[in-house]
This record gives sequence, structure tokens and C-alpha cells, in this order.
Amino acid sequence: MIKNKKIIMFLTGLVILISPLKFKAQTKTPLYYEAKGNASLVSYNSNSIDSSRKTAITETVQKVSPAVVGINVTEIQQYSSPFSNFFNDPFFQQFFGNQGTYNQKVKELGSGFLISPDGYIVTNDHVAGNASEITVTLTNGKEYKAKLIGTDHATDICLLKIEGHNLPYVTLGNSDGVMIGEWVIAFGNPFGLFNVNDKPTVTVGVISSTGMNLEPINNRYYLNMLQTDAAINGGNSGGPLANSLGEVIGMNTLIYTADGVQGNIGLGFAIPINRIKKVITELKEYGKIDRNFNIGLKIQTVDEGIAKYYKLPSVRGVIVTEVIPNSPASMAGIKSGDIILQVNDYKIIDDQTLVGVFKQFRSGQTITLKLLRENKEITKQMNLEKTIND
Repeated sequence: MIKNKKIIMFLTGLVILISPLKFKAQTKTPLYYEAKGNASLVSYNSNSIDSSRKTAITETVQKVSPAVVGINVTEIQQYSSPFSNFFNDPFFQQFFGNQGTYNQKVKELGSGFLISPDGYIVTNDHVAGNASEITVTLTNGKEYKAKLIGTDHATDICLLKIEGHNLPYVTLGNSDGVMIGEWVIAFGNPFGLFNVNDKPTVTVGVISSTGMNLEPINNRYYLNMLQTDAAINGGNSGGPLANSLGEVIGMNTLIYTADGVQGNIGLGFAIPINRIKKVITELKEYGKIDRNFNIGLKIQTVDEGIAKYYKLPSVRGVIVTEVIPNSPASMAGIKSGDIILQVNDYKIIDDQTLVGVFKQFRSGQTITLKLLRENKEITKQMNLEKTIND
């Protein structure tokens, strides 16, 4: 019975397939159908839900793509010879000169996006912050020499400027309103593909998490990052991450990879756009970020021994080991032995987190610290007074 049932199913399917061909047995059914003109490829059993292929994602791509740029930079990097100790010897320098260190031009690439019709561009500091030459390519194929307006190493944010008028630009959204699970689109120049056809590469995913505090890399601090599974690869750094409304909510910055694996594995991170807004506003006005304040604290990460001694529920936070007299910390009433749990909305995990958090603030700001003192949580206000240089 089972065999007969299979035969019936097969014959039924055969009738459906060959009936449009008027039972011409010698005609083979094609493996696939090519679209005619601009028609889309249609499978046999395709049931079109909507006559249009346009979605919120395709609309966003059309809206954002013209403002995405490819960035090519030239950096002067200093290298040390493996024989530097040999060449630093005065005896050998009289014969070979000083060959211990040397400068070399290195070409790098990345992405960016226009934020104004007069040519301001946002990208990462690690893309263009140390560049001696910067060339920006737009989606119309035009190339521009870019000027470095300002860059901030600590937050990995850089502001460039090209000379132009009525240029395409993106709309900046509100990263505080980002929802976990919402669709996002990552734009960029992975592996220099932008240079092939003057178009950004587009990948789609969702917001996987928010408020991610990552380990610092080369003294760059990545706090409250947006996590996405939209594919981000080498060269995507500096490109926009947009929501389905076409608003830029972040800047693609880094990825995590497994040991022995190169490329994206679904762990990409973007700097929230609200932080970028604050930084680029200062960079445009001053060319740098003013963090000229001294907190006056010496700290140590809470380890298992400290957590056990103070009967802490977890190994988190930092303990104050010394307070400098007449410093902002001293005037705020912080004491040695206090454990710092939180600064404003940032939860403190270890000493690196605390350093990164203070990089988010500016001279003259007043911040709130949540402390643990004698097994009681207290709060203190600290004014980050500007350091006066003699």
C-alpha cells in the first residue's frame, strides 16, 4: 500500500508539471526560470503575498546608502628592527647609521557616513584618527580629500570634513530607545568591496543586546555598546547601523571572533549614536574632548579575597585604596575602604570599567557614585573640577 501511495503522489505531481506543456513528453522541465526584464525569479509553488518586493528594510537601504562612504587612509607607522639593539650600538652606527627604527607608509580602509549636506563625516578613530592622508569615496564614484576635524581615541570616534554642497546625509536616531530584537541594517565597506562598484555592502540582523560593557582595546573604551548579529567584517568599521525607519542608531565598530576563526560569527558591536552626537559636537567646536580633571583616587579591582573579607555577594566593583587630599574624591567624602558599585547609570565591574566610565565625562560635570561602606549602600556627589595647569 505504501508503494502504491508513493506512485499515486508521483503521478499527481507529474500531471501538474506537464499539463501546461500540453503533454509534450519530449520537452524537459527547466531547472530554473530566468527573469525577463526586471521581473523577479519565481518558484513553481510561490504564492505572492504582496505584489511589491519593497519592505522597511529595502526602503532603509535606499534611504541610507547614498550617505555611506568608503574611506581610504595612509598612516605613517613606526617599526622597530629586530636588530634594533645591534643598530643602537654607537660602534655599529658609524658604519650603518641609525637603523633601529624606521617609518613606513601603511594604507588602511574603512567606512563612514555623511551627517550633513556640507560634508561632515563620522567614522572610527581607529579608521582615520591617525591618518596623514584621507580619501573619501561617495556612491556616485566621486573622490574627495578629507580634513580631520577632530578625533577622540578613548571613545573611538572621529569627525571628518569634505568640501561639498547638497550632499546626501543620514538622519540620526535615538539609541536610548533601541529595542532588543528589532531589525537593524549594517552598512559598510568590508574588505574594500566599496571600491569595486561604489556601493556599500548591506547586511541585516537584529539588536541582540544593549548596554554591553566590553574590555578596552588599545586604551579605547567600549561601554553601553549595541550588540547585533548583522554581519560586520573587516572594513565595516565606521559604517552606520540603521533601524527599520532609516535612522542611524549606532556606528559599526568591532566584532568578536572565536579562536582560529576569522570573520563574523554573529557578535558585532556598535557605538550608540547618542554618545556619538555628544562627542562630535565637541570635536566640531574644540577639535578635542576636555577631560582635564583629576579624580584623586587609587583603586583595586575586587577579587575573591576582598569579596570574602567584606562579605560581598559577588566579585564586582572596585575598592578605594587611597584618597588624595583636596581632590574631587576627597571633597566628595569618599574614604579608603569604600567599594564603588556604580557611577551614574554605569555598573562598575572592575578597575578598567571605572577608568572607561570616567572617560565618558567632562570637566565641570557632577556625577553620582553608589558606594558600599560598612555593608551599607550610600551615594556621594562628585564634582569633576577642571585641573589648573601651572
